[in-house]
Parts: sequence; C-alpha cells; structure tokens
Amino acid sequence: MSGFDAMWSDLAPVGRHPATGGYRRYAWTRTDAALREWFCGEASERGLDVVPDRAGNLWAWTADPDAGRPGLVMGSHLDSVPDGGAFDGPLGVVSAFAALDLVRARGLSPRRPLGVVCSSDEEGARFGVACAGSRLLTGALDPDRARRLTDDDGTTLAEAVSAAGGDPGSLDRDDEALRRIGTFLELHVEQGRGLADGDAPVGIATAIRPHGRWRLDLPGRADHAGTTRLEDRRDPLLPLAAVIRAARDAAAAHGVLATVGKVLVTPNAVNAIPSAVTAWLDARGLPEAAVRAVVAEVGASGGIDPVEESWTPATVFDPELRDVVAAAAGGDRGPAPLLDTGAGHDAGILAAAGVPSAMLFVRNPTGVSHSPAEHAERDDCLAGVEALARAVEALV
Repeated sequence: MSGFDAMWSDLAPVGRHPATGGYRRYAWTRTDAALREWFCGEASERGLDVVPDRAGNLWAWTADPDAGRPGLVMGSHLDSVPDGGAFDGPLGVVSAFAALDLVRARGLSPRRPLGVVCSSDEEGARFGVACAGSRLLTGALDPDRARRLTDDDGTTLAEAVSAAGGDPGSLDRDDEALRRIGTFLELHVEQGRGLADGDAPVGIATAIRPHGRWRLDLPGRADHAGTTRLEDRRDPLLPLAAVIRAARDAAAAHGVLATVGKVLVTPNAVNAIPSAVTAWLDARGLPEAAVRAVVAEVGASGGIDPVEESWTPATVFDPELRDVVAAAAGGDRGPAPLLDTGAGHDAGILAAAGVPSAMLFVRNPTGVSHSPAEHAERDDCLAGVEALARAVEALV
C-alpha cells in the first residue's frame, strides 16, 4: 500500500455517517479533534514541527520558518459540509504529505522551508462563515464577530473552541504566521465538469468567481394547524416559497447562481403553524453587480432585508505563479489546462491578502461535489500528487 493509500484509508472512516455514506466533519467537535490528531500524527512521522496559529489552523514545517526565507506551503482542509464527499479538502491535505514524500525521495534540497497546512473550518458548516480559519488569519473576519457566531444549537464559536481545549481569546489575525508563507499551493478535487470530459487529470485555477451568503429572517405567528382559518394565518413558509422561486428566477435572469439550501423552521412541528423561518441564500457569479441584483430581488420577493454574513469578491490568481505551476504540473503533456471556479477556497482568501497562491484541480468524473457522489479516480489522485510535487520542485 502506498503512502497515499495508507493515509486515505486511515481518514476514510472518520466522521462518515453510516446511513448516508457522507461525511459530517464539523469544526471544533470530537470528529474535528480526531482529524487534527491524524494530521499531527502524519506530521510527526515525517519529522515536521506542528505550529498552530491564532486562528486555529495547523502548520507543519520541515524547518524553522522564521530562520530564513518564507516557506512554500501545501495543504487544504479536513472539515466537510453536512453529508459531504470524501475528497473536498482531505484530498489536498493527503496529497500535500504525499508530495512532500516524493520530493524528499528525489533528494530535493529546498532553499526554503516546506510546510503542510490543515486549515480550520473551511466549509463554515457549523458556524456559517466559510473559510473562517483563513479569514481570521488574514483579518478578513473580525475576531469579536467570530467568537459570537452560533451553531444551530446556540453554541457560540467561543464556547466550542473552549470546549475543544483552545483559547477563544487568542482568535485573531496572525501576522507572524502570515509572514512565514512565501507561496501557497492548494490541491483540490474539481467541483464541476471542467476536466471531466478532457484528457488532462489535473487543471490549474485562474480565478474564483465572487460569492457570498445572506441570512433571510421571515417572521410569522405560531398557531394551531387544525383550528386556525387560512385567512387568519401568518405563515412564514409562504414568503419562503416565494423567496426560493425568486432566487431561481433572478439567477436565471442575471446569468449567475443562487441557492436556498438551509432552512430553520420554528417550532418545526407537524401540527403547528411556524412562528418564524430563517433561511440562507448562497449567490455567486460574474459580474458582482449581477449577484448583488439577485440578492436585492430575493429580498424584495419576501419583503425582507437580507443580512450579509460573508462576501468574497472575485479573486484572480497571480498569472506568473499560475503559469509556472501549470507548466510544472503538465510535465511532458505541456501546460495543464486553465479553468476558473465558483467555489470558494482558502487559497482565494490568502491570495486576496497578498500571499502568492495557486490552485491545482484533480479531475472529478461525476462533476458532483458536496455530496457522497463526489469522486476522483486513484490514478488521477496520484497524478495530482505528481503535479504538486513538480510544482514544488519548480518553486523552491
């Protein structure tokens, strides 16, 4: 069994739901602690020193990152969306360790430290803000706001960090950790079909399209389902239905994407008219003005003001770094194909903060992501490891 296969096998059962086959790996939970322990164990086997930053991200270094030039870091995240697939995030972390093994086996003597990162709370599945670890690290997420974020059970992020043995008071921008990152490379399973019908197993990102999340609060009045006349009801699920339809119609009209994928109904009883509904709108695409127009139209359809919980403008990856990585990753085939994406990533947050960053995508034959149907063939995964290793060799 190869090192890649062994790591993949070790991770496979962690957080997997037996009924759905999907993963429920949420930040600052026991499952998250098991994933972080796995990361530290893999780092220790390779003689890497693990250093957490103030945002909860874990950095494993081959050498002292403060002793000379800023390092080259590979990695991704280990958390998931509810019932997500196996590859989104973990493929990047496993591939980073495997690529490090490759460059070491080839006798590379890097002129700067190499690092592997496990980013914290990238999906935002528990507390609602995507890429929370990298946003905190770069100062894009206010630490006081972060500490006040709550999950569906009312637990704050501060309480969750504390329960996991961390110090919520330390959550903040970390300039020292940022200074250590000279270049960041994130390998990720492709979340779409840009590579699925082509010959190349690996592609390189050019940009991340603008995207954001908005909370929609729809008030109503609780009442009895069996005794309240239709004309006397204030049922918030009716405006929710209008909101969902408006999101689809507005997105089609403006040529972008919009999704209402999470809904909380209070009291959520079969025989009770709801007193309130909270829903979340995900909207993304180009141009930014089109996304903003969709959000405004959705709000008007429900007579509400959407509350922006996160927004990421368009991110364009550095063309010079991108071309170096594409040439290295493609090898004898010629430069790897270029494609943009509508999915947010830590690499995008770091790039926006001024860290030279690039992304490699591994072909996904299903084109499906955030689902147990997400997939990448083993040979393509190993091609991704090889491409990542060649990119490291070209950059250090």
